[in-house]
Amino acid sequence: MILETTTLSVSDAAANVEQSVDIVKQTMDDIVKWLINKSGSVIAAIVFIFIGIKITGLFIKLAKRGFDRSKIDNSVAGFLLSVIRIIGYILVFITAATIVGIEVTSFVAILGTASMAIGLALQGALSNLAGGVLILLLKPFKVGDYIVENNGHNEGIVQSIDIFYTRLLTHDNKLVVIPNGTLTNSSLINVTSEAKRKLEVTIPVAYNTDIKKMKEVVNEILTNDARVLDNEPKDIFISSFDDSGMTIAIRAWASTSDYWSTLWDLREKVKAAFDENEIEIPYNRLEVEMRKEGK
Repeated sequence: MILETTTLSVSDAAANVEQSVDIVKQTMDDIVKWLINKSGSVIAAIVFIFIGIKITGLFIKLAKRGFDRSKIDNSVAGFLLSVIRIIGYILVFITAATIVGIEVTSFVAILGTASMAIGLALQGALSNLAGGVLILLLKPFKVGDYIVENNGHNEGIVQSIDIFYTRLLTHDNKLVVIPNGTLTNSSLINVTSEAKRKLEVTIPVAYNTDIKKMKEVVNEILTNDARVLDNEPKDIFISSFDDSGMTIAIRAWASTSDYWSTLWDLREKVKAAFDENEIEIPYNRLEVEMRKEGK
């Protein structure tokens, strides 16, 4: 009984192997027949792939020359060239499959569905990627600029602009990494984009101050400072009347690189000049009257 069962199992295995071999032979025969019937189309598709790859490479070279002439950032140029290369190869192979006679409709539908799913899964990353490309193309700021990002109130000198992130170095030497999508979807201030900046100092003076003398003192300070631009207007005026005195506003212009040092020195020089010329800077006073008991 055991011998008969073993014999049947070996026979079944042999039959299965023979059936598998027949299926493989049939498949190979079908492939050979298909290649023979489609030999012209297959050769045409291979030739088309070869020519298409060559044309794609030529188009990439032309695009690279155009990017070099337009002085686009190297990161953006490399990213765009990669996109062009991938799209070109996809079009070439899809067209070659169509020449052979392969139905590509379902393949395109699957590719579109997969692209949508990947896009939804990587929505944040794609937003940062698009933001990086926009920053590198439109150049709202560049490496070395001092910017203030209004959304998160981050500010500092731009150290690098990557495809996904921008890195800032703060005044106290901290590195801040900001997603490019945040920078392109919110307002920001580029402090150093212009060659010059306006200085503005406000300082209180007493009501009995000689305005003419005060203006002469301040104007002398502005004239003697070489960092203050002579060809730009200098304004000295009363900006407001307060409880204990008047507020004087001083406005002048300096180059962006000298802005902070000039502003700090201007404040010190005005204070020293006011003290020297006995121009009073008022401050709030509290008078306390002490009375004895019974009086």
